[in-house]
Amino acid sequence: MDIFNKQESKVRSYSNSFPVIFTKAKGCWLETDKGERYLDFLAGAGSLNYGHNNPELKQSLLDYIEMDGITHGLDMHSSAKAGFLTALQRDILHPRGLDYKVQFTGPTGTNAVEAALKLARKVKGRSSIVAFTNGFHGCTAGALAATGNQHHRQGAGMSLNQVTRIPFEGYADIDGLKLFETMLSDNSAGMDKPAAVLLETVQGEGGLNVASNEWLQRLDKICKAHDILMIVDDIQAGCGRTGTFFSFEPSGIKPDMVTLSKSIGGYGLPMAVVLLAPELDIWKAGEHNGTFRGNNHAFVTAAKAIELYWSDNQFEAHIASCSSKISEVIQRNVKRHPDLFAQQKGRGMMIGIECNDSEYASAIAKTCFENGMIIETAGPNDEVVKFFCPLTITESELEQGLSIFENAVELVVAKHFKKAS
Repeated sequence: MDIFNKQESKVRSYSNSFPVIFTKAKGCWLETDKGERYLDFLAGAGSLNYGHNNPELKQSLLDYIEMDGITHGLDMHSSAKAGFLTALQRDILHPRGLDYKVQFTGPTGTNAVEAALKLARKVKGRSSIVAFTNGFHGCTAGALAATGNQHHRQGAGMSLNQVTRIPFEGYADIDGLKLFETMLSDNSAGMDKPAAVLLETVQGEGGLNVASNEWLQRLDKICKAHDILMIVDDIQAGCGRTGTFFSFEPSGIKPDMVTLSKSIGGYGLPMAVVLLAPELDIWKAGEHNGTFRGNNHAFVTAAKAIELYWSDNQFEAHIASCSSKISEVIQRNVKRHPDLFAQQKGRGMMIGIECNDSEYASAIAKTCFENGMIIETAGPNDEVVKFFCPLTITESELEQGLSIFENAVELVVAKHFKKAS
């Protein structure tokens, strides 16, 4: 560990919770330099929906590299990019009745959010943005201004402004949309009319808070009535994580823009895009660019992932089945240990269990790691244990992971509650 402690910045975080050296990975398994194996219920924070080194995605990438396919091409045309755009249109957008142009940004989620906010302001000629409590959108300045988490905001070292925060659904029992609509209609409310609202329909880092279909439909109507763009940040919740390819599909809304990253590349390769309504594409050539918006290796694996998993409904059915099994275990533990747990959170395989104290969540995650599983916490105080295994996990692997979780719960109960009694 010496090289990491001597050379790597203290800003690292996941390695603090999982202090081992990983050397190999396959499916939903990680292996260390000492041969220890861990079930991965973190999946790159949602970047590995199709698992580690997915064999079919890997083969498509190896074939492409073997033929000396373009690796880096700025934003020039390539066969790999054409393949991705074709698969996206054919298997994702067209079947869902969605008409979007695609902007390739720098390869991280925060790059896509920055581009979407910049374009919204350019289109509407307004600088203000509305975001929501507990939202997380990235750590570059514009995306961070829209992020609620104080820990991340304090890292900026500068004023983060031009964003108005509105209560998300269920936040402190406040009807945030009623407040929003009232303030938009009141000339003395002190709210500058925003260019756009930015939201996650299921808040990942914010604690797996779910916006209902009705709430999203209300927000959509408010935005349309007041000429405000709606941007859905589907970076963590997209690519099947909530049960459908886009998290907003069950609501029937059609956002003006959608940001995607994490698992859109299929193989864990960095890639990010903004999907935007055609009439919003008022960019001038090169007006928003970046050296690494042309990751052709990611285009290859992204196209293959779409073809493999999204050309029919079988993958969605598998996600639903896995979600049901996880939910069953969560509900059983909520009923069995009311002193430990508050409720189930999330949707699909973006699901978790809220603890009554963040100390319990931390203890469960630590105990899971000690027993061969990597799992993280989320929420304002890290009070939610977050089940984020690859969507491709098998039934037996899922049962194994859930068993590790339940055993960890019993150990934590024995330590924190039975001694007290």
